[in-house]
Amino acid sequence: GRPGTPAWFHPRACLVPSGQGNEVLTTLQTIHGSDVFGPVHWTATRDMGKTWTAPAAIPGLGRSPFSDGLEAGVCDVVPEFYPATRSVLAIGHDVFYRKNVLARPQPHRKPVYVIRSANGTWSAPQRLEWDDPRASAIHSCGCSQRIMTADGDVLIPLTFGSTDREDRLVTSVLCSFDGRSLKIRRVGATLENRAKRGLLEPSLTVLDGRYYMTIRAEDDRGYVATSSDGLAWEPMRPWCWDDGEPLAMSTTQQHWLTHSDGLHLVYTRKTDENVRVVRWRSPLFASQVGRSSLRLIRSTERIVLPIVGDARSDPARVPLMGNFHVVDVSPNESWITVGENRPKEAWWGDFLFARIQWSRPNRLLG
Repeated sequence: GRPGTPAWFHPRACLVPSGQGNEVLTTLQTIHGSDVFGPVHWTATRDMGKTWTAPAAIPGLGRSPFSDGLEAGVCDVVPEFYPATRSVLAIGHDVFYRKNVLARPQPHRKPVYVIRSANGTWSAPQRLEWDDPRASAIHSCGCSQRIMTADGDVLIPLTFGSTDREDRLVTSVLCSFDGRSLKIRRVGATLENRAKRGLLEPSLTVLDGRYYMTIRAEDDRGYVATSSDGLAWEPMRPWCWDDGEPLAMSTTQQHWLTHSDGLHLVYTRKTDENVRVVRWRSPLFASQVGRSSLRLIRSTERIVLPIVGDARSDPARVPLMGNFHVVDVSPNESWITVGENRPKEAWWGDFLFARIQWSRPNRLLG
């Protein structure tokens, strides 16, 4: 997508086990402007990323007339395989446009989901309803990592907000899922930070019975919280190095890279090299998390996708990589997928993924 062919954005993958060989299915969509997206598509690989099927549109996840001259679309879709019904549950959220520009203000935005059955057909779109006045403006789990529980429920992190305040809050909800519909059963504790738009795009993981949430914020920090059950959250704290120094982050999501030997975070942050890059959204880093301290171990930090171009003298042409996802594709390998974009170059960018290879098999997948 860098030379002007369609730039595929929001690539998020899930492993679909099969007796005929595992498939990695990825949802993605084109980008044409700031939060201006085309219809949601899917593509898949059966040879661990060497070749991919041609992207195909998912029925019902394109643009459609809404009201008062608005068009409705869907974005920020994340697919996850659901073993009990051998289906893929893909969840994004509403987005509204006026004359092909993001409408402001937006009508009430809700999670939108579709289900891909074992035979490869997609269901009609549905919405995850939540009748709570605190979410009168938005409730969304776009871009988020969620958890399929052992008893068949789905634990989903939400960002939400009301029409009478600018900042958003986060929580988690436990949902039933029968392969056909998704319904909220329980709502967790609320976390908040009143700086600007508040808390956004939370992601969940679980390891050894402890639940972790990482959260995008707008006060030059990212945050982490823990829970014993995925619903009762302890007070959040800013991401810091193991010496206590806070990381400088600029309103960008983080995601979990979870392995049975340890917990890792994938993120962006401010460095001497990228200080002129928009929101410091390149490169992508990963570090191991000290689970007792909830701090990043500085000596473990690695660049997983490097800066492309000259970030010091020509930062406008550096592809941004702030919208990414993490997937375990085998007990020995994880991927970080990202769609680059260059706002000053017609939003062109490539679909990239980094392979993380583990020295020991991941017993969580074994």
